[in-house]
Amino acid sequence: MKTYLLSATLCTAVGLGFAYPALSAEKAQDFVNKAAAGGIFEVESSKIVHGKAQDKSVDDFAQKMIDDHGAANAKLQSIAAEQKLQVPSETDAKHKSDLEALKAASGSADQPYVKMQQDAHQDAVKLFQDYAADGDNAELKTFAQQTLPTLKMHQEMIDKIASSKTDSSATTSTAPAATSTDQSNASAPVPGANSFTEAQAKNRIQDAGFSNVSALTKDDKGIWRGTADKDGKQVAVALDFQGNVVAGAQ
Repeated sequence: MKTYLLSATLCTAVGLGFAYPALSAEKAQDFVNKAAAGGIFEVESSKIVHGKAQDKSVDDFAQKMIDDHGAANAKLQSIAAEQKLQVPSETDAKHKSDLEALKAASGSADQPYVKMQQDAHQDAVKLFQDYAADGDNAELKTFAQQTLPTLKMHQEMIDKIASSKTDSSATTSTAPAATSTDQSNASAPVPGANSFTEAQAKNRIQDAGFSNVSALTKDDKGIWRGTADKDGKQVAVALDFQGNVVAGAQ
């Protein structure tokens, strides 16, 4: 009877011994999948923008992503191979969609790239932070701990770039000046070469206190015109190259 109980206990222990590694491998594989998908996106999106970015700080950041995430991706590949884990050879569906959007961007891709990098690094920092604290694979946990400071540095860099671009969009430096620049904040929109995109024009008008901005078109004088709601009424609205928002403009 004692022999039977001992055998049963050993069988149970062996069974549990096999169960835990299986669970561990599943959790580790999930981390590898997500880390690889994010890392591949960082490199591929940065390759699309590098050399074409209008803002030098964006171009420099893209080069850093290619270098840093390229090295991190190689390190992850090496560790995963040692741990008998599979590493995806391409990014996931969501990131593929983002890559296509970057490729198809009309004009400068700086703004969408910066926003994508902010989102990607927010996800990456959380992923690596969680695994660095609670990871169940020692080698991958160390990798997460060692990589996390670099990801946080990247996050600070891209947030700073985004902040500087937001600040600059609130000044006339975002658009080339016309023959006269002394009419800023004019009561009528000032004609001039306008470099605001439709999305930027819409955001600028909304920031001025309007809502439901629609039907925006840029006329032959470089002025964005459309309609918007203000104080419960729909009004005509215009945005000139200097960033002036004028209601009721014709």
